[in-house]
Amino acid sequence: MLVLSRKLGEAIQIGPDIRIVVAKIDGHQVRIGIEAPMSVSIKRQEICFELPSERDADRLMEAVSA
Repeated sequence: MLVLSRKLGEAIQIGPDIRIVVAKIDGHQVRIGIEAPMSVSIKRQEICFELPSERDADRLMEAVSA
C-alpha cells in the first residue's frame, strides 16, 4: 500500500485519466473528489462487500418509511 500526505486542494493522479483531489478537511473527516471517465465504476468499499439480502432489506425499509 502506498501512503501519501496531501493538503487541501492537492491531488493524486492514477494513470492518465483518474485524479483524486482533497476537497475538504474538517477535523478528522476528509472529503475527496474523484475525476474519472464514465466507464470507470466507483463505489464505496462497504457497498461492494455488502450481502445482497442486507441491501434488499435496507431498500425495503427505506421504501416503507418514506
